[in-house]
Amino acid sequence: MKEKLNFYNLFYIFIFCSLFGYVIEFFWTFLKKGVLINHSAVAIGTFNFVYGISAVVFTILLYKYNNEKNWKIFLFSFVLGTILEYLMSYFMELFIGFSAWDYSKKFMNIHGRVALLYSILWGFLGVLWIKYLYPLIMKLIDKINKKVGKILIPIIIIFLILDMIFTYSAILRARKWEQGIPPQNSYEKFLDHTFNRDFLKNMFNNQWK
Repeated sequence: MKEKLNFYNLFYIFIFCSLFGYVIEFFWTFLKKGVLINHSAVAIGTFNFVYGISAVVFTILLYKYNNEKNWKIFLFSFVLGTILEYLMSYFMELFIGFSAWDYSKKFMNIHGRVALLYSILWGFLGVLWIKYLYPLIMKLIDKINKKVGKILIPIIIIFLILDMIFTYSAILRARKWEQGIPPQNSYEKFLDHTFNRDFLKNMFNNQWK
């Protein structure tokens, strides 16, 4: 597994897991609450970066230890996942004013950012990832034509950067809308009509504050 750890593979691990994470969250929310929620981190596309970032970090830190006993991987993943989830929640709140999840009503939570139940799930996910899912993802990545894959990387990166800038501008405009500030140009009118507060509230799991 060690020889496969490079930027190319890590990039596509991030992309695939961001996409798969979106699908998982989408159906899980629907089955649990009966509602359709857009769990994407960006306004355009279906990318749940929590899963993508976590998959990359778990791969980097665990890929050498795939032959270790499951309980050791579980404990390490328990701690790692908890730290990751806390940091992602913290920085999300720092930059956009709120986190997309709130565990404040969960048993043994820390500032509503992490909770014991989800830390346990991170532990199991770490074992599942490095033992089974990572090899499957690598087989999928290996099927991509390398020339095409390398060409796509800068295109996807540029798209995601522009998408994040666009998403942030939509958030800023939604804040102004809440303050009663009318749109100043056609772009802001477009945001008010499409990627508005209701759209963003759904996208961020109704945690908009």
